[in-house]
Amino acid sequence: MDSKSFRKGTGRRDCRRPQAAAGGHHRRGKRGLCGFASTNLDFILRSRGIRTVVLGGFLTNVCVESTMRTAYEKGYDVITLVDCTAATSEEEQRMAVEKNYPMFSRPLSHEEFVEELVG
Repeated sequence: MDSKSFRKGTGRRDCRRPQAAAGGHHRRGKRGLCGFASTNLDFILRSRGIRTVVLGGFLTNVCVESTMRTAYEKGYDVITLVDCTAATSEEEQRMAVEKNYPMFSRPLSHEEFVEELVG
């Protein structure tokens, strides 16, 4: 079954209006469930000396987790913003945050992440 979810131009991909990344940070579009699959994201990050990947998005237990695992396997320091992700149910979100995020990333709230950046 093809739900046509997450396809550009279908209205089921864009949850909000795109915003420009600030302060030299990079935002990339993706072509599948993982931000690294079928993209040159790994090359771009490595060529710029970027060692930390910070994740937020939808679906927590599909796209976010897939990208998180791949980034972890590729050797990146991974931070997942627990309050900047969403799943289709509270139970799926809770399980991902409590069980899966800590295995492959350092889970932080967006406020904790900003505090670390500010110093």
